[in-house]
Amino acid sequence: MSSRLSVYIDGIGLIAPGLNDWPSARQVLAGLQPYHSAKTVIPTPELLPAAERRRASDIVKLTLATSLEAMSQAGVEGKSLPSVFSFSNGDGVNCHSICEMLASEDREISPTRFHNSVHNAAAGYWSIATKTMATSSVLCAFDASFGAGLLDAITQVVIEDTPCILIASDTPYPEPMFTKRPIPDNSSIALVLMAQKSTRSIAQITVSVTDEPAYQFDAAALENLRTAIPSMRSLPLLQLIARHDSGHVMLDYLDGLRLAVEVDPC
Repeated sequence: MSSRLSVYIDGIGLIAPGLNDWPSARQVLAGLQPYHSAKTVIPTPELLPAAERRRASDIVKLTLATSLEAMSQAGVEGKSLPSVFSFSNGDGVNCHSICEMLASEDREISPTRFHNSVHNAAAGYWSIATKTMATSSVLCAFDASFGAGLLDAITQVVIEDTPCILIASDTPYPEPMFTKRPIPDNSSIALVLMAQKSTRSIAQITVSVTDEPAYQFDAAALENLRTAIPSMRSLPLLQLIARHDSGHVMLDYLDGLRLAVEVDPC
């Protein structure tokens, strides 16, 4: 297998502080609109049945919102779409609530809290919403989670010659864990990746591993967003796509390694 892997991006979904969806984010990243940080707005997951909708946590709502935006843009349904979920720490609020209960005299954890505590809970809700029976991978690589998910998803597309959706999301912890893991707000990105170019293809990306330094934004607000939230390590890639530019960018990955991503607009 080549050390350089190429796929096509046919759909993008994005939710982050001050960026409510991909069209608005594209205007900001292309330099057509200024970036103004604001609390993340998470849409209601209308695809879920009412019972599951009431139980859904923020990370579930995030993954559903961005994945549905990306699939709509790509013109695909989730029923037969393999998926890769990559979270830097999972559901912070639910983890905090369970720890509070375990530290109290009443240690009876609710079934909803318990089943939302597993790392693949969002993937489970997603399969319910999309009625998919396709394979799903769920990863965690701390601050390298976007890069790890991107490599996993691209490898599946190239080896299996099949579409795949990547969803990388982050949610904050309340105090006292916030001090140790200070993710400031909810964020999520979804990419629908294809092996072959289509009429809906946005860009071709070619990914390899490098030790060159990662890209940094000149704008302080965007750089703070990139470094504060692991899934937002994707922003330099999205900026090239938003500008409809050919070029390459280095994305943060593991210690001592970065991902070199070449972008060619379609």
